[in-house]
Order: sequence, then structure tokens, then C-alpha cells
Amino acid sequence: MKPSDIRRMSREERIRRLNELRLELIKLRLQAKLGTLTNTSRIRNIRRDIARILTIIREEELGIKRE
Repeated sequence: MKPSDIRRMSREERIRRLNELRLELIKLRLQAKLGTLTNTSRIRNIRRDIARILTIIREEELGIKRE
């Protein structure tokens, strides 16, 4: 997910997407523990997407403008 895509979302959409990603991350971590995970890079990508969303939310709180 690109930062520009995240910035186009409303705050509610970002929060909803953040919750979806966190839930998916929990499921993938469980699969990794059980040994049924096939795409291990998905965990890394989800963690990065979560960080991007949190960063953009924080930028808005601080009033930092980015494009």
C-alpha cells in the first residue's frame, strides 16, 4: 500500500484498514507458529503497512503536511 493511497483515505477508513491489518497479522503469526504459513513475506508487508498508516495518522495529529 502506497502512502499516497493511505493519505487519500478518510480517517475512519484508515482506522478500519488498520484494524483489518492487525487482525490479519495475528492470523498469519498463528499460521507461522503452526507451520502452515506459505508466504512468509506477507507478515513483513503487513507490518510495514501498519507502520505507514500509523505514521500518517500521527502526521495529521501533529499538523505535518506531506504530499
